[in-house]
Amino acid sequence: MRFSSAFSSYETVFDYDTKATEIKDIELKMGAPGFWDAPESARQVVDRLKVVKGVVEPLQDLIASAEDLEPLLEMAAEDEGILEEVETEIGRLEKVVDDLELKSLLSGPRDACGAMVTINARDGGTDANDWAEMLLRMYSRWAQRFDYQVELLDRSDNEEAGINSATVLIKGPMAFGYLKGETGVHRLVRISPFNSEGKRQTSFAAVDVSPEIQDEIVVDIPESEVREDTYRASGAGGQHVNKTSSAIRLTHLPTGEVVTCQAERSQHKNRALAWKMLRSKLARIEEEKREAEQAAKYKLQAKTGFGAQIRNYFLHPDQRVKDARTAFNMGNFHAVMDGDIQGFLDSVLRWRAKTGEMQD
Repeated sequence: MRFSSAFSSYETVFDYDTKATEIKDIELKMGAPGFWDAPESARQVVDRLKVVKGVVEPLQDLIASAEDLEPLLEMAAEDEGILEEVETEIGRLEKVVDDLELKSLLSGPRDACGAMVTINARDGGTDANDWAEMLLRMYSRWAQRFDYQVELLDRSDNEEAGINSATVLIKGPMAFGYLKGETGVHRLVRISPFNSEGKRQTSFAAVDVSPEIQDEIVVDIPESEVREDTYRASGAGGQHVNKTSSAIRLTHLPTGEVVTCQAERSQHKNRALAWKMLRSKLARIEEEKREAEQAAKYKLQAKTGFGAQIRNYFLHPDQRVKDARTAFNMGNFHAVMDGDIQGFLDSVLRWRAKTGEMQD
């Protein structure tokens, strides 16, 4: 049976005993007095518990189910009426193994981190601004499906419709591991709602995903390499936001990376968030440089416009979404826009693993 080989090697592949012990240690730590006094560090511990349990509990299910399956097989040899029940159980166990194999692909050094997702409108005029906002909503709805936290770090609204750019922090176990493959250009084809003649419009938006770097992780950035600009925040936020130069823009001179933050009314808080965003971007760049397949993807990021997209979204002439790398597709455009993108994320994980094997 297909699941038996994966089950027999579970101890070495997933380090089952170590993870089971880690669960006990974390639960003891969570029960200690004062654990919740530091909410941010407590959240990281809770997220780690979810990650480890996400591997250990399915393995425990496999262990128990494999023990129960043997007598069922013996009974099925004598009674064909039980055969359907056995086939259903085998199918369920194969699905558990598939899920575990997918989780084994989330083994990068930053995969367990939260994700900073930056969306920029590209070619396409007002349609591109509207498209960028649609993507912002898509990722936010995906996060809500998994009970992840979504924190808006920066948003620049377009005067007519949509956004020029936005950055959100998605906090949750394996958020970066799942979303890192979203980096690239996303292309939308539809009848433009902003064109009085009802013409078809192609719009582009660029997505960039970086890992959330915790404060205790050191990413050395000399202040002499960073230019800081302050400006008045735009968009919603009340009169106070628009009257003071509370927004922060940081430019890392050696790489040209730029981050902006206007989420808070306090310039001090925006500066702290902007530095956190910059550390995350530079950490991602360094990680991509160390990995050949990531480096190839990183070179692709510089391209914008037609031919550079990683995923195509169609509302005309038909409704569908297709990934340009994996060929995975869905026929329900609106479901995808409502956050149903896990199939795309999983297919990219498998594609990246296969590509890495081929390059090795």
